[in-house]
Amino acid sequence: MSRTKNSRDLRKSPHVVGAVHSPGALQAALKIQPGEVDFLEIRVDNFATAPAPLLAALPKLQVPLLVTVRHPAEGGANALGFPQRRELFARFLPHAALIDIELRSFEKLAETIAAARRAKVKVIASVHHFHSMPSTAKLEQSIRRAHAAGADICKLAALAETPAALANLLGIFAKKHALPLSVMGMGRFGKISRLLLAQAGSVLNYGYLDRPNASGQWEARLLKSRLAELIEI
Repeated sequence: MSRTKNSRDLRKSPHVVGAVHSPGALQAALKIQPGEVDFLEIRVDNFATAPAPLLAALPKLQVPLLVTVRHPAEGGANALGFPQRRELFARFLPHAALIDIELRSFEKLAETIAAARRAKVKVIASVHHFHSMPSTAKLEQSIRRAHAAGADICKLAALAETPAALANLLGIFAKKHALPLSVMGMGRFGKISRLLLAQAGSVLNYGYLDRPNASGQWEARLLKSRLAELIEI
């Protein structure tokens, strides 16, 4: 099975990512068939204390993998420092179609990004606002920074507790951008945002497999079904 999808493929339609962030999610992921989701996000930071069973399971997964070793300040588990994160990325990179690195970490994980480039693995630059909704202008600034840093995709996640906050996210798609975007809300308007923003152009749309790891998520296969209904309308 090919584990690669390039950014041109991603622009064609919204793709659904199932998050693997717990032993239960990993067991669910092992049952996922091609087409049920488009990617599985392997949250390596959640397995960092004992990564060997996770590594052993990866060849059995049947859809392309997105590897993430999240920064503690943006929701990462186990308070991992940069040396640990570099080591874990190096171990899991051979299995990846995509990797996700926070925009704040691009400089210190430059060697990881260079290794991904050599392996033809796409790089997502992510920015998370768990407790607030920045202005559309500030979100646009993050997109420009991600593009300048050489990212292939920019991921933006922010708290959407009001209609105005949801409008800030939707406003991002009022114009074209130089790179594909993955945009989502969390909180009260999180579920609505993931349908609306996928329809507006968000290329990667995240759901859970066993239990949510962020507020406002859909179950991944249900999200895939709902998006298919919207595309048919």
